[in-house]
Amino acid sequence: MEQTPAADREIDITSDLCPMTFVRTRLALDRMVPGQVLRVTLKGEEPLRNVPRTAKEQGHEVLSIATYPDGRSVLVIRRGT
Repeated sequence: MEQTPAADREIDITSDLCPMTFVRTRLALDRMVPGQVLRVTLKGEEPLRNVPRTAKEQGHEVLSIATYPDGRSVLVIRRGT
């Protein structure tokens, strides 16, 4: 099993609502260099659907998604070029 690389940056958007969930994710990714890894903690079904989908559409790679019993999810994204 391949391990997810360590994050270069982390953000917590659990208190944000769509569309701000991806706006904050995109701003974080824009501040990173290609290849760096962002760890995003989010909460709710809508952000869990929309943030990974939009990240892929923007050319980034979703490395992993983990969901926990308390409703939080952790999304790991590698910044694209």
